[in-house]
Amino acid sequence: MPFEPIQQEKLSQGVVRQIEGLILRGILRPGERLPAERELSERMHVSRPSLREALADLQDRGLLTSKAGAGVYVADVLGSAFAPALVKLFATHDEAVFDYISFRRDMEGLAAERAARLATDTDLKVINAIFEKMEVAHQKRNPADEAHLDADFHLSIIEASHNMIMLHMMRSMFELLREGVFYNRTVMFKQRMTRDTLLDHHRQINAALQARDPQAARAAIETHLQFVEMALSDQQKADRNEAFAKKRLEHEGWR
Repeated sequence: MPFEPIQQEKLSQGVVRQIEGLILRGILRPGERLPAERELSERMHVSRPSLREALADLQDRGLLTSKAGAGVYVADVLGSAFAPALVKLFATHDEAVFDYISFRRDMEGLAAERAARLATDTDLKVINAIFEKMEVAHQKRNPADEAHLDADFHLSIIEASHNMIMLHMMRSMFELLREGVFYNRTVMFKQRMTRDTLLDHHRQINAALQARDPQAARAAIETHLQFVEMALSDQQKADRNEAFAKKRLEHEGWR
């Protein structure tokens, strides 16, 4: 018979499984500090020796890391998605930028469709809350906060799609975006007209998600990223034209 005796799970294994689940679901994020040992043991209703055993297991497997005098943190496991040499290649080849946008268009379109169908009411509240913060940041002259919230908004949609593989893959991709590997988001937000258009795009994406309309959500994402692609292409052309214009001006000074 295929049945085996039921064995009671050790408390430490229960702690391991819970923390693993929080990391898998993206609730505990890379670099995030766990509560202090006493607080964590009280929250999870386990003894401190059981907690220490669980944390040691997770550290041995590279999911957590400890910093002397600072506590225990979720390990930065996202950086393993791409080798450093490949990241450098991405950063120095323009075609990688447009392949990245194309990839995002496909993956985020799918994520938006899934989120419109599968997101919980709380997921949609999170997305809407981030969009409202974007509206507030939009009033500031400095676009940095709005650019940062832009990434948070897109990641919240991926989280709401409830696909763990997509979540960790896209979070890794967005880390490279935050580091300016593919392009500098703040450049996109410098011009007021562009900022207005981008905010309107996010408003349409949010509205489609709140209405739970999968087709409209995907179409809004695709429209947004097509605009991003066009704007970046125009910026690259403008930069090249400016470089030639400077050469002409410099040449005129020699004549």
